[in-house]
Amino acid sequence: MSDLLHVSASPHSRSSITTRDIMRDVLIALLPASIFGIYNFGLRALLVILVTITASVMTEYLYCRLMKKPVYRGDYSDIVTGLLLALNLPSSIPLWIAVMGGVFAILVVKMLYGGLGQNFMNPALAARVFLLISFPVRMTTFAVEKIASPTMTDYLRNGAVTLDGVSSATPLAAIKAGETVDVLKLFIGTIGGTIGETSAVAIIVGAGYLVLRRIISLRIPLTYIISFAMFVVLFGGKGMDTNFIFGQLLGGGLMLGAFFMATDYVTSPGTPKGQIIYGILLGLLTGLFRLFGGSAEGVSYAIIFGNLLVPIIEKYTVPKAFGKERVRSGR
Repeated sequence: MSDLLHVSASPHSRSSITTRDIMRDVLIALLPASIFGIYNFGLRALLVILVTITASVMTEYLYCRLMKKPVYRGDYSDIVTGLLLALNLPSSIPLWIAVMGGVFAILVVKMLYGGLGQNFMNPALAARVFLLISFPVRMTTFAVEKIASPTMTDYLRNGAVTLDGVSSATPLAAIKAGETVDVLKLFIGTIGGTIGETSAVAIIVGAGYLVLRRIISLRIPLTYIISFAMFVVLFGGKGMDTNFIFGQLLGGGLMLGAFFMATDYVTSPGTPKGQIIYGILLGLLTGLFRLFGGSAEGVSYAIIFGNLLVPIIEKYTVPKAFGKERVRSGR
């Protein structure tokens, strides 16, 4: 029995790029959105980021110790999960809720299913949805008190939003109510929302880095965004209203989700055709949830639902093996 060969699960591709390298590049790519989030919402945003990352790292460490598994391999995956979750949280979230989210993401979604590479849905998004269901008011409160003559201390505590103040209504909520939005502010990011989703330009810069490093391809993100835009044009009731279309594209978590979470290696299809189908599915689901659902947002639910369908998508999009004879009718 000792002479048996143990072969790991497929795919058996070889590459000099390690998981550590990939996760490090993702962390670098998330820096623009993180830095802008801290600039926009102040030191409270930095505190949420640090607390959520710490909760994620400690949860994985303690689980490995208790289960007598190899402790912390330094692949940065727990840090990436914690950071992505933090960027999906409002800066005003109570810290104990941020800790609960980090524990849920690592323990329930990642480690209990076998650890890195075995999770069936994106851990950070699963934790965000868990928190949304458990604490809907806390997770959707983005109010920032306007300060008439802000000092440097006010900037540090509350960020750039102290200049104008940000109401509790996000741009997507305003659009859903029939109001127009400032597209330039949406692009730059000086608006209300979660820590990392507000600045489209910061997200695009980070995504560009991942593309240049060949960590992700544009197949899923572009298919996702284009199919969503088409859905909005066809069923949004506004036709080619550019303010409505760009408000939907730049508002909320669409950009962050499309480039950083829909492209997750573990929970997205590995086949080219499957990635296109997956992107279209996400675009349709996001449009359906946003336009016809009770909430103004829908990216998290769309991606998680898409994650659950990935095995089926891959089953029917795997290329035929070379030389495999086609089954003829009647035989």
